[in-house]
Amino acid sequence: MSQEYVGIVGYGIYIPETFMTAKQVSEATKGKWSEDAVIQKLGFKKKPVPGANDGTQEMGVKAGLDALKRTGVDPKEIDLILCIGEEWKEYPLTTSGIYIQEKIGAVNAWSIDIQQRCNTTVAALKIAKDMMIADPSINTAMIVGGYRNGDFIDYTDPAVSFMYNLAAGGGALILKKGYKKNVVLGTHIMTDGSLARDAGVEYGGIIKPLESLPKDVLEDVLKRGNKSLRVFDDEHMKSRLNEVSMPNWFQCVDKALEKSGMTRKNLSFLNVLHFKYSMYQYMLKELGLNETQSVYLDEYGHVGQIDQFISMYEGEKQGKLKDGSVMAVIAAGIGYVWGATIIQWGPVK
Repeated sequence: MSQEYVGIVGYGIYIPETFMTAKQVSEATKGKWSEDAVIQKLGFKKKPVPGANDGTQEMGVKAGLDALKRTGVDPKEIDLILCIGEEWKEYPLTTSGIYIQEKIGAVNAWSIDIQQRCNTTVAALKIAKDMMIADPSINTAMIVGGYRNGDFIDYTDPAVSFMYNLAAGGGALILKKGYKKNVVLGTHIMTDGSLARDAGVEYGGIIKPLESLPKDVLEDVLKRGNKSLRVFDDEHMKSRLNEVSMPNWFQCVDKALEKSGMTRKNLSFLNVLHFKYSMYQYMLKELGLNETQSVYLDEYGHVGQIDQFISMYEGEKQGKLKDGSVMAVIAAGIGYVWGATIIQWGPVK
């Protein structure tokens, strides 16, 4: 293990008070999915959805303030903010990290937004650690952001049923250089550009700006909101992911462990984003773990790259993540990207 330690001082989360139940999701699909199927197959009973003041940036602010409160860190100590908040936010082309910096009082920090969809937290852990080791002036960093991409989901579109779980929330981590607790170890990330345009929001960008839409389509978009997060090439996406997704994910875990001087035998906690329950069980088994060594987010759904913060919170709350745990933080996102970071939880011995 490198003696240049970067450790997690603590985390913060923000979860909206408003929720959408499995029954309500079923009703939104107009009967294509039953309540039982949403619970059993898609794997969630309810999920948080944004309330009136739950903008992406504002949820990041609330999570950042929660992290400061939980850790007792003075915001003036923060040198760097890496914002992992989504691009769907209060105002396009505003920089979320800079807004959050102002609202939490991190007057001595500089901020930048980064984005890799649902793998952004894993990427940010690597970027933060590498930057802190390389730059003597960066001693304290915050990873922070909010997420509400569920706004784009059309529940009558069966092709996006794997995204019916998209929810809302915010998360934050505070890291310190030389902090010998909850140490960030190796990370490995893979991307596959052949899937870069297989899914995305169809309307509102340069290719299909709102002003170019036929009148009937525009009226529908304005009436219902831009529910156009779609799979553009369903056949290619399914066949390619079936071929490479799990092998890539396990390769990321194994490579991250190798970079940490470990193997799968060292793992004791899996921090993983939300997906269907059968896939979750398969992954645990392949990694030699069981459900007492992980948290399944069936009461949260998939809050994108915020899932990792929730898993830490619930892991500690449920007594599954404890001192001595070797945690694999794994994620994947459309694009397509897979990633894993290893964290040694608790004090370094």
